[in-house]
Amino acid sequence: MLESKTVKVEGIDVHYWAGGTGFPLLMLHGVGPGTSIQGNFGPVLEPLAARCRIVAVDLIGFGASGRKPNPPYFDLDLWLRQSEAMLALLPDGECGVAGHSMGGALALKLAARNPRITKVLTSSSVGAPYPIPSALDRFWAATADKSQLRAAMSDMVQDASAITDAMIDDRYRFLSSGDYAAYFAEMFAAPRQRYLDCAVLTDAELAAIRARVMMLHGRDDKPCPVSLTTMAVAARLPAADVRLLGRCGHNLPRERTADYLEAAGALFG
Repeated sequence: MLESKTVKVEGIDVHYWAGGTGFPLLMLHGVGPGTSIQGNFGPVLEPLAARCRIVAVDLIGFGASGRKPNPPYFDLDLWLRQSEAMLALLPDGECGVAGHSMGGALALKLAARNPRITKVLTSSSVGAPYPIPSALDRFWAATADKSQLRAAMSDMVQDASAITDAMIDDRYRFLSSGDYAAYFAEMFAAPRQRYLDCAVLTDAELAAIRARVMMLHGRDDKPCPVSLTTMAVAARLPAADVRLLGRCGHNLPRERTADYLEAAGALFG
């Protein structure tokens, strides 16, 4: 049902999956070693395409998308411009955005500047100021080998047995491709607190959001503890709905796939 496609954004090849029918929906993943739209949302993409018109994008520097030619490679403004360009691939009129982790902050920032976005679904989102936990610092530094990647990814889930060899192999394939490990290492060079800080939603951005917002978060999220992230953002978004999922870490769409799809169905129809 979903088709792999490529489009140019600011001269860079951007890969995305498109397909389905129904409410138009842009999907944005988080950022980390070997991350991609499939890595974050794989189990939910086809089911969502059964009820939504989906554009699910690999951010520049991740997945099958091209790289930024010059540093800084961590570039939230570029990813926002990329997301705006991807919105143009959806049918005209109202649309929604689903964002995971850093993609959640991108989704909310996008909704603050684009009135056609009427619905936002975040999962395990950042967006509030908080000191970077060791679990996230380790994850953003994990480029050396598969064992380091597995150890870092174990902090991403409530049950470490959920990290399969296939998941590690899939992510490491990106990391070990050409000189990508060096590219990623420079993207997330220490100190890494600055990458969280640039994702903080300002008072002006939060005040500009008119979309209906639903925020999902795992109670056992180590890199993005719910009390410091989703709950802190929601406190400044009084109309936002929040749902906490027990026995769930950071990788929510994969750990609690049925619950994610239920929430998405309730929001996007």
